[in-house]
This record gives sequence, structure tokens and C-alpha cells, in this order.
Amino acid sequence: MLTIFATPKPFRGHIAVIQRNAIRSWTLLRPACEVILMGNDEGTAEIAAEFVLRYVPDVARNTFGTPLVSDLFKQAQQLSVNNLFCYVNSDIILMSDFMQAIQRVVDQKSRFLLVGHRWNLDVKEVLEFKPDWEEKLRSQVKKFATLAGMSAIDFFVFPRGLLGEIPPFAIGRPLWDNWMLYRARSLSVPLIDATPVVMAVHQNHDYSHHPQGKEGLWKGDEQLANAKLAGGVEHAFSLFDATHLLTPQKLRLAYDLDRLLRYCETLPILYPWLPLRWLQKALDMSRPLRSRFGFTWSSLLRGRVSSRC
Repeated sequence: MLTIFATPKPFRGHIAVIQRNAIRSWTLLRPACEVILMGNDEGTAEIAAEFVLRYVPDVARNTFGTPLVSDLFKQAQQLSVNNLFCYVNSDIILMSDFMQAIQRVVDQKSRFLLVGHRWNLDVKEVLEFKPDWEEKLRSQVKKFATLAGMSAIDFFVFPRGLLGEIPPFAIGRPLWDNWMLYRARSLSVPLIDATPVVMAVHQNHDYSHHPQGKEGLWKGDEQLANAKLAGGVEHAFSLFDATHLLTPQKLRLAYDLDRLLRYCETLPILYPWLPLRWLQKALDMSRPLRSRFGFTWSSLLRGRVSSRC
């Protein structure tokens, strides 16, 4: 069985609507999943009771009152007897293709980190979740949604104990999610991009949950603290760093030309003990030529980090 865990924001206004939609979608996944809601923010206990979910009110927080990633992941793995886990942001609607993708990967890999793009969609009302709800939502996504950037990572599927010790990042602030991808790569764990087969729907929202709004989220003290814990922006990996792609046909290696360039750039980061300074010099020297033909890192990856919205 899969254990899904999340820490919702306070259930107020539009945020309450989209979080209810997301959490309800998780309860409809088959095979059925264990769902753990963590944190004592307004409305979390009530929604857990309504949907008969496991509720963990006490989580470690930083001085700003923000839950810590390290404690969320630690508690989820301590409390559940399952061996497969998924952290997901509380505004993400998951559908049947999600469980199908996980099963395909589990059948082939024992160690992996499964991630993917999200689709950004305006959702204003509580969904009814009638028998045809997935079909209708997919139609809305195809018509109106936009695919988020390579650094917007909203779900992480992994086996128990895979990631080891996680720094005390502030959840919902930049860089922690990108560091998770770096962590998988640094451990030589297959990093699998499931975007071709998983439609994860992010319900758009404002940033009223943060006292300083979007500006505070992106440039505040918590962002700076996360960056320090991550070891710098060079550890902000993205979906361009995936080692595998899960396609409708098969699970395959992800080393196309775009990713090959990125792979070369990350070798000194992933293997700092190897004598690879020559590689960085070669990349620097070839940059004018690569720029001429459009093969630059900036053209391949627009935006290294996500706002974890």
C-alpha cells in the first residue's frame, strides 16, 4: 500500500476549496492509499475526520511557524507500516494514472524517486466527484491548463528510507524540492520523470497564506535559510536531471541531447572527488559555440527553482 502524506495550509477561502478537492481525489485512488494529514493549521483536523484520514497534529516548525520537511518525512515513515510513500502538495489533484504509473515503476525498480510536471489550472469551486469526474477534469486541463516549468515539483514517490537524512527545510519555500532531486542523483538513485503518463493538476491560487505574499515567499529569510541548507543553488536540480522517463510504452533512459548537456554540467557537483575541472573548462570554452546554435543551459532550463506553491 502507498502512504500519501501532506501538510495543508489553513482551510480558508479559496485555499479551503482547492485543498478539499485535492484531498478528496487522493481518497478515491485505487488501490486505496493511506493518507496522513500533518500539522494543526485551521481546518486540518476537521477535514481528516470528515474523510476518515490519519491525523498528526504535532510537527516540528521553524521560528516562523513553518513545518519542517525533515520532520514530515521522518514522522510519515515512522508512523506507517507501508514501504512506499508519497509526499504531495495539498493543492494537487491526483487521478487513476498516478497509481498505474507507480505500479509500473515498482514492477521494474526497487529504488527510485518518481516525480513529474504539474498542470496549472484555475479551479474556483468544490468538485462533485461524480463517476465521470476524471474525464471532465482531463478535458478541462487539455483546454485551459498550462504545463508548469521543469523546476515545479509537487509530488515525490519513494520507497522507505531512500533519501536518508533530510535537512530541516521550511516546507512551501523555494529550493527544498529541487534539493530532493539532487539528493536522489547524488545517491545514484533512478530519478524518474512520469510527466508523459501522469496528469497531476495544480489548482492555481494566490499567496495570501504568506504574510508578505509572493515576494516574501521568494525572497524572505526562509528562502535564504533553505538555500543555505541546500548547499547553494548548484544543488537546485530539476526535471532536466531525470535519469529516466516513464512513457506510455516503457520506462526508458532520459539521456537526450538536452539532458546530456545538463549531465555534463552536473558531473563536478555529483562527483566532486573526481578530477573533472577540465570538463568545466571545456564547457566554458564551448559556450560561445553552443550559444550560437541554441544549446545553452539557460535556453534549456528557464527557472532553476520553484516557489513551492
